[in-house]
Amino acid sequence: MKEREEENVVALYAGEQQPEGQEWQKSIPAQVFLNYFFAINYHIKNTTGNGLEHLAFFREAKPELTEKDTEAVKRLLQNSWSTEYALRATAELGDESYMRNALHWTFPQAYYTVFAGLQAFLRTRGVNTNNDALVLREAGRLVVKNAYPHAISFYASGHYDDFNIHRLPLAHYKPGLQIAGKELEAQAQVGQFLRTTRRMKAKAVRQFVQGNSATAIRSSKTGEILQKFGPQHWQQLTWRVGYTTLFDLMARLRISSSHREIERFVQADIDFKLFHESLLEIVSYLNGIHEAYVAQAMGIQQYETFVQELPKHLQNSFVAARLNEQIKPLLLPGEDYQLGAAA
Repeated sequence: MKEREEENVVALYAGEQQPEGQEWQKSIPAQVFLNYFFAINYHIKNTTGNGLEHLAFFREAKPELTEKDTEAVKRLLQNSWSTEYALRATAELGDESYMRNALHWTFPQAYYTVFAGLQAFLRTRGVNTNNDALVLREAGRLVVKNAYPHAISFYASGHYDDFNIHRLPLAHYKPGLQIAGKELEAQAQVGQFLRTTRRMKAKAVRQFVQGNSATAIRSSKTGEILQKFGPQHWQQLTWRVGYTTLFDLMARLRISSSHREIERFVQADIDFKLFHESLLEIVSYLNGIHEAYVAQAMGIQQYETFVQELPKHLQNSFVAARLNEQIKPLLLPGEDYQLGAAA
């Protein structure tokens, strides 16, 4: 049963929604997955305070990088940008049929470009690790500390099936199967995505802990490793789960190209172009946030020189566009905006 749950991760999203029609039901998991990422993008674009300019954490952050750190950050950013370049190329190449079959690589690309950018940001904060779980845990702490704009500062906490959603006031509403057209629906869908993802994280932690005789929780009566968990047992694992944030939601895209679940997506009747567009806009937004923090840590002049010396395929690209349109106005005093303490 556990293996079946893990193999059908996306199908879990549709657990509470059963519209009529067998053909439509086959597309439910993919449609719900699309809904979630569209809702995230909708929420980002329609939330006041989706930039860094008024964020106290950003204004106060002035880390100093060693030469070794700087070189590591540059490598991570180049990995991030090359992956984003490949993700963007799919949109440029293709019609909906192409995008449908491109899911084998666009899903992991969307995650890994953000993951590499996140690692670069964390490196400026003294965190150096390639371990996915540790990176996500550190990202969770920074989300809670308000290192990110309000639009993406939401997170879930709490024990198994007793979760709390923070900074997403409409998340308690039950979502439908339609694409979000208003903020209530977007928050409802993101809230459900947080809950289902946190539930899966908790189950994965239980499997890891109970699979090791040295860490397994045992029956107080028999001393045997517990097979059934009650609330008191789940509570012993909550600290290991950390916070569940947008970055955990992005991590749900790590689906192997050989995974049969991808085939269910490919065969589904959904708007693949809209799906790709939503992913790309989220990726661009998150990467831009991390790039701003890195530019601040490196110094805007050194960062600009770095961008100008990028490989040919990244010259005069989205990287330079974000530098000129987002990062420079943020870090350099302008006619309409003064950064103040961090200028």
